[in-house]
This record gives sequence, C-alpha cells and structure tokens, in this order.
Amino acid sequence: MSERRATIADVARAAGVAASTASVVFSGKTPVSDATRDRVLTAAAELGYTGPDPRAASLRRGRSGIVGVVFQGPLRTVFLDPVTRIMMDGIADGVTDLGAALLLLRDDDDREPTLTTAPLDAAVLVGCNAQMRDSLGMLRSRGIPVVVIEGEAGDDVPQIDLDNREAQREMAQHVRTLGHERVAAVTLSADAARRRAWIPADQVFTVDVTRDRLAGFRDVFPDAGALAAAGSSIDEGLIAGRTLFADPARRPTAVVAQSDMLAAGVIRAAEEAGLRVPHDVTVTGFDGVSVDGLAPYELTTMAQPAADKGRAAGQAVTAMLQGRDAASFRFTCTFRAGNTAAPPAA
Repeated sequence: MSERRATIADVARAAGVAASTASVVFSGKTPVSDATRDRVLTAAAELGYTGPDPRAASLRRGRSGIVGVVFQGPLRTVFLDPVTRIMMDGIADGVTDLGAALLLLRDDDDREPTLTTAPLDAAVLVGCNAQMRDSLGMLRSRGIPVVVIEGEAGDDVPQIDLDNREAQREMAQHVRTLGHERVAAVTLSADAARRRAWIPADQVFTVDVTRDRLAGFRDVFPDAGALAAAGSSIDEGLIAGRTLFADPARRPTAVVAQSDMLAAGVIRAAEEAGLRVPHDVTVTGFDGVSVDGLAPYELTTMAQPAADKGRAAGQAVTAMLQGRDAASFRFTCTFRAGNTAAPPAA
C-alpha cells in the first residue's frame, strides 16, 4: 500500500502557520516574511512535500492541461517527416498561452491512452479521412473541442486548410509549359492500407490530401499515370522511381511528386538509372522543406507554410478553450523554382 502524500495542511501544522499562509509560500503570489518562508520550506522538506498535487489542480480548473494531436498511421513515422515536425512546432507555439502539453495519438490504436480514455481538453486531427471522421464523432460526443488540419469535418468545426489542388495544378502547369508530355505522378498514400500501387481511375481515396493533390495534377495531365507510395519518405520515393525508370522505352520525362521527400527519392532512382536531373528527367516536389543530402540539387517545389498551419490550429484550440470564437484558415502555397526542372531533352 502506498504511503499517504503530505498535504499543504500537514506542512502548515508542522510550520505553525495557517494553511493559507503555507499556500502563499508555494504560489509566490503574495510576499511573506523570510522567517515564515523558511519555516514553511523546512517543514515541507521534512515531510517530503514538493508542491500542490497537479491532479487536484486539474480537477479544480476542470482541465487536464493536455491537447491531443491525432494522426493517421504509425506514430513512429510522425517525426521522420520534416513537414510534420515543423507543423508540430507551430501547434505547440499556438497553445503557449494555455500552458498545455501535447499528447500524440493514433486514430486506430486501442492501446492506452485512447481517444475514448485520454484526458484531453481539446484535440487537433491531422487529416480527416473516413476513419478520422469516426474519431471526430467520438471526440465530439465526449464534449472535446476539435480542430482539423487539412480535412473535411463539417461547417461547425474549425478547419486549417491548404490549397492542395490549386498548388499541385500550378506545378503541373509549369511542367507542361516546359514542354513535357510523358509525365507521371508519385503520390502520398491513397488509403489506410498504404499500398504501393498504380492508382486506378476508380480509386476510392481515404486520404484527402492525396486526393486533392492528384486532382490538381490531373487537371493538367488527365491521362497521366500516378503511382502511390506507402508514405512520405526518401526510401518510398526511391522505390517509386525505380518502378518509373525500369523501362527506358516507357519512362517519363518528368515526375511530379507529392512531397519533397518523395522527390528526393525519385532523384536518387534517376541517378541509379544513369539519368541526369533535369537534363534527362524533370523532378518536382511539394512542401518546400530542407532535405538532407540533396545537394547539388535544389528542388523545384511548392512551398507550404507548415509552421503557420500548426500555429493557426493551436490558436483555434486556445480560442475555444478560452470561450472565444475559433477561426478557420486556408493557406496558400508558393511556387519555388529550383534546378530540378527543365524542358525535355530533344
């Protein structure tokens, strides 16, 4: 059986002061004499009292001090993606005024803590596929305020969106303007199964970002092939690139990748195949992040404001928990020219 935890009342009795005086010493909000402070701190040290019980403070406030951030897929991969790392920094910055901690959760994990048991003040859903929409309903049934980043969640849920379709269309149009006709896309995962496969015309997407970016690409290249990767990583881009460049007679002269990490992998595959970028093959990315080991290449890409996206989500959470209206935002990507895109070789 665990020992009883010393309370502020115990400390006050040992120090010969009122409980309110002892509380003042630990809060630091009202000055007390040095002698009184010394007596209280000495008594606290002898009793092993280290301060107010944070659980009791949470109960008094009616808050846990925790904001959940809910992802799709394995959490071990979350911080391998530089876009996610930057976005998480933004979320943390946005909830600074709350003094809240961030708890990472999966939308399909039954290990504790889960979406049904975690003591959350609010939640940020990153993406909103069909399964995440079930998570949204679960959280809202618990009365937990929710913000969604890049996903459809209904008019009454604050949403932080990105112009994915428009941005990818702009990049695809740039590639067309350069003169490319034999073009392929390498996409993010298309569904929860994260299969590596060519995307059929009747594909049912459960990942909104992938669907929207591919729609922008096909606004310009409606008949071009699209190869789904299992995630956003250099290794996945390398696997996709090896498939695209395996047959010299059918390989594309340009590859439009849905992330900079995928684009970096495609470039490595091109080098393996003896192709020069951009002389033999153009490769474009999406995100505008720094990719280690990519030099001497500077990707032609669409740069997104990942930190601003996260910060807006955190600020929306803060507004809701402070009883204010939370704003939805739609951010815009910016075309960034690099040295990986050029007209096709004669």
